[in-house]
Amino acid sequence: MRYSPVLKSSPHCLPSPDGHYIATVSVSSISIRDVATLETVRAIRLPAEAAGSVTTFAWSSSSKKLLLASAEEIHVFDVAENSEYHATIRSPALSGAKSVFVDFGQHDDEVFVFSALGIKLSIFPLSSSRVVEINNPKFYTPSSVAHGFSFRSQSGHLALLTRTSGKDMISIHSAGDRAVARSWSPDVIDAQGLCWSPDGRWLVVWESAAHGIRVLFYTADGNLYRDWTGPQPASPDSIDYGLHAGVKQLTFSHNGHHVAVADYERSLYILSTSNLMQCFELVHPLGSIELRDTLQVWQETDATVSAFVKATQSVAPPGRASKTSQDLRTGCDHMSFDCSSAVIATILADAPTTVWIWDVAALELRAVLIFHSNVSKVEWHPAQPELLSVKCEGDRSGGLVFVWDPLSDGPRTLDFQSHFVGGITNGRVSTFWVKSGSEVPTILLTDSNACMLGALADEDQDVPWKEDPVEGARDDRSGSATESDSQDSGMDPGDLDDTFHFKRGAGLGQ
Repeated sequence: MRYSPVLKSSPHCLPSPDGHYIATVSVSSISIRDVATLETVRAIRLPAEAAGSVTTFAWSSSSKKLLLASAEEIHVFDVAENSEYHATIRSPALSGAKSVFVDFGQHDDEVFVFSALGIKLSIFPLSSSRVVEINNPKFYTPSSVAHGFSFRSQSGHLALLTRTSGKDMISIHSAGDRAVARSWSPDVIDAQGLCWSPDGRWLVVWESAAHGIRVLFYTADGNLYRDWTGPQPASPDSIDYGLHAGVKQLTFSHNGHHVAVADYERSLYILSTSNLMQCFELVHPLGSIELRDTLQVWQETDATVSAFVKATQSVAPPGRASKTSQDLRTGCDHMSFDCSSAVIATILADAPTTVWIWDVAALELRAVLIFHSNVSKVEWHPAQPELLSVKCEGDRSGGLVFVWDPLSDGPRTLDFQSHFVGGITNGRVSTFWVKSGSEVPTILLTDSNACMLGALADEDQDVPWKEDPVEGARDDRSGSATESDSQDSGMDPGDLDDTFHFKRGAGLGQ
């Protein structure tokens, strides 16, 4: 394991989707750091009204633009060197109906703004001053908004779920001007989400758990193809048929060959998209896990050094530590396929310290990872198959990341924390896989003051960054982030006024 120098950071620090840059918001600027050199290659001066009140910070999918939102304004910057592009969105709607979710749309040139209470979705095309407004989006909060809209691959059509007068509606909007191409009311009482399949063949909608298992598969033109109500009963006279717990999670594999449906109990259903009649049920073991040759069970044994031991006899994952009314959740809280679509990871609400890893082809449990603390984040590597990172809650795990793959001797512990000043992390800690051009898997860990890269590399392997420390790259918490960024780039903040004065900024919706 190899680590970079400790670098300046802030509560808003993100790697670009292509893995080439790390963007950090400081007091009055955005610094763009090159992963390969660890040097700041661009410093973007923020308008006075945006500094210090950041509510959203995001990269575009192409890694060419950055979005920064405050309470009253949204700013979009081009990260290219010497670019003066700066779009500003100011709208009375933003102050009259406070925005609760802001992000790029399908591409760099549109911004989606969901207002509070689901009043409307505003779509701002950055190439014009026109605004598209859609009333009553059903889901609008950061925790649920992803269930309410989806982009179709290749064509770029937007599918949106709205609700008016107690009735759900699905609308399909064109990729260009977002005009309504078709809309209809699905045959559901309370839809809980919709999404396009990766190949754009199916638009899937699932019903509220209160009405049992029900998933509707629509063709791209909005015609109902299949109404799936769960696995078929063992016999036509089965009294339990139709009493399954409803859908809690639904996700497609990256190759689009399978869709996984998790209910509010312990079942995981795998459907083949080529034959929607074919369904396989996987059940998380209740109580002890019986060992077999094809199953690995790893337990974190020493809370002080985060060591793991392979179980040699049956073991029961621990349940929740507390039993308050807020902790009575059941079912699958997390479910995600790896990039090869060969395995899927799940976390149950009533076993928050355990990660279950299932083999999709063999339809069996492949590995169980049991930690001391609740798991807060599980993330598959975006390009390397079956490589998983796990982040746990708690001060003890603040600067630790656990990495697992099927060929490793249990989860490996990446100790970023010991490299930080005083061996402690400050504020909220976030971790991200960095999708660089290097074959060496790399993780970015950042807290409110500092960040660093960690590579799963041996001594004879090259890491994605230049190992000779650059001047000003190491952590120096006695100085300000703005001062450090200016030193890294060799520029005086005062010299930026002539280049980044934003006179060409396009004010939208003014």
